[in-house]
Amino acid sequence: MQERNLSFKDAVNIAIIQGSSVPRDGIKRPVTRTARMGRPLVSLEKALQLSGELEDEAILDKMKLNK
Repeated sequence: MQERNLSFKDAVNIAIIQGSSVPRDGIKRPVTRTARMGRPLVSLEKALQLSGELEDEAILDKMKLNK
């Protein structure tokens, strides 16, 4: 940065612009595989409530161990 007399902000902006202009031809793109997990065992409408209850149980278990 000092050699080119650039501020940090200018150097970052130049790097972003140069990085976004790289041609994408020939680059192998990652593939995300998916899998069917079946029907949910718990009603998804109550998922937030269930996660809260599980978290509460975990906190109580930790509190019991510390006593």
